[in-house]
Amino acid sequence: MLTSIQGKTVIVTGGSKGIGKGIASVFAKQGAKVMIAARGESSAKEAIEEIKTAGGTAEYYLCDVSNWEQVQALVDHTENTFGPVDILCANAGTFPQKKIVDLSPEAWDDIMSTNLKSTFLCVKACIPQFEKLGKGRVVVTSSITGPITGYPGWAHYGATKAGQLGFMKTAAMELARYNTTINAVMPGNIVTEGLASLGEDYLNSMAAAIPLKRLGAVEDIANAALFFASDEAAYITGQQMVIDGGQTLPECVEAVDEI
Repeated sequence: MLTSIQGKTVIVTGGSKGIGKGIASVFAKQGAKVMIAARGESSAKEAIEEIKTAGGTAEYYLCDVSNWEQVQALVDHTENTFGPVDILCANAGTFPQKKIVDLSPEAWDDIMSTNLKSTFLCVKACIPQFEKLGKGRVVVTSSITGPITGYPGWAHYGATKAGQLGFMKTAAMELARYNTTINAVMPGNIVTEGLASLGEDYLNSMAAAIPLKRLGAVEDIANAALFFASDEAAYITGQQMVIDGGQTLPECVEAVDEI
């Protein structure tokens, strides 16, 4: 158990579903006070009720994290509810599949705002909190898609995920004056609600291309985020961790068959 998490105030953006929900649940199990930021009220309510039923502490705040005023309100509400923000998990993101030829400039801008601009806004809004506390932690949910791999239809998504890492490198230097670290987790194929809807055959074909022969769980990403947010990781900043079961390692599909 990473005891340094206990009692800390944590914001998890996009925390009502998928990886974000997993992050929120794992932090709450470690004794953190979790504020889930989400757009959809029904899923946010469901997420915090699950956490509370398991004995954790959590609330939700409806927020568009691409809107500066709403992000500021999120941070203020979190402080008023749980105390100053110790940890920010910038996880909010969307990934509609659309090839470049069919992708409108407006759709491109929407993805940039939701996935990339929101990371900047949330970090900026939390800086006064970190300065007040004399320390802080930021964990960004990036992806292998963009920084390492590509996939047709995800040019916009991949650009935001690579952009998050570029932002993080300089942010790590600027946040150091506040004794605050920022690091990123880079998930591979993780079983979430959206992925599960593609069907068992599709999931099995994806797992077959991974050296560990299985897809990841949201807890696999959450545990890495938990480590980055802990005091035990106090001397790590500006770094990224790939959590993909070895998915990005093989030179070709045939290499996996040799395992």
